[in-house]
Parts: sequence; structure tokens; C-alpha cells
Amino acid sequence: MSDSIAQLFDGGFRRTLAASEPLFHTGDRIDQMFLVIEGQIGLIRQTSMGTELRLQAARRGQVVAEASAYSDVYHCDARANANSTICCIPVVTFRSRLNGNQGAADAWAAYLARAVQSARTGAEIRTLRTVAERLDAWLGESRTMPEKGTWTELAAELGVSREALYRELGKRRRGIRAEPSA
Repeated sequence: MSDSIAQLFDGGFRRTLAASEPLFHTGDRIDQMFLVIEGQIGLIRQTSMGTELRLQAARRGQVVAEASAYSDVYHCDARANANSTICCIPVVTFRSRLNGNQGAADAWAAYLARAVQSARTGAEIRTLRTVAERLDAWLGESRTMPEKGTWTELAAELGVSREALYRELGKRRRGIRAEPSA
């Protein structure tokens, strides 16, 4: 995160959330912007079939629900994936600061572009057929395996069950690699 974006949150108030505590719900009016200071905030949307889709996992230095700066209501739910601290400022203050600072506006545009690129990469990875292919593609983005306690989050990011991810990791530990099918 650039200093320009962090400065947009100067003077904001801090709020702590316990793991699983909601930050906002679908349909809530947008009046705040949120920057993650510690922990992780997840954006989730429920499909009409009841499936939970993970849209974002905002970590330290990331803005939660970036597009909410330009909307009236939230189109998803947000909840803490872990004990978290966020910095909050009114959305009108956020927009005003962008309008009054070309450097911050440029940094924000670049931040949004990276968020779109990341979302597209995630969508591409989730279209791959096997857990092994998805994990390989994810690791191919210059990422390293997260610590064991966060594998459930990785499974959600890959769009697979945690059990399927654990089986794949077990195969890799044992040196078993699935051959691609023709």
C-alpha cells in the first residue's frame, strides 16, 4: 500500500473486531471506508443456491470493499476472518481527500487496477479443473505456501474444500504428483 492511500485514512478511528464478527451486511448503507491495520476481513456473497462466494480477503494495508467508495449500499457481507483492527473514515471524507490530492487519486487508481488484476487472476485460477492445477497456478504467481493455520483461507481462495486441499498437500508431502489426464 502506498503512503498516499494510507494518508487518506489519517485521523480515522480504530475499531477492533473479533474473529467471525460482521463489519457490514448486504444492503447496508455505505457511510465508512475501512483500512485493515491487523488481521483479515473477508467479503462474502451468498448465491441464490446458498453457496458462499469469497470475493476478497483484505489483509494489513488493504482497503476493504474498494468499490464501496462509489456505491450507496453494500453488495456483499464483510466479516473478520481473524481478530482484526481496522481504521475507519467517512466515505465523504475519503472522496473529498481523493478530489483534493492528485497524488492520492493516482495512487488510488493504481490500487484499484491491481485489485482488478488480482480478482481476474483469482477467477482464472478457480476455473482450473483440479486442486493440483489450482495450487500450482496460485504458487506460480510468486506466492509461497502460507502457514498451516491459514490453509482454510487458502482453500477458500482456491475455491476448493479444505479437505481437498489437505489431501493435495498430503500427496505433495509424500512426493505423489497426479499426472494430467488427456
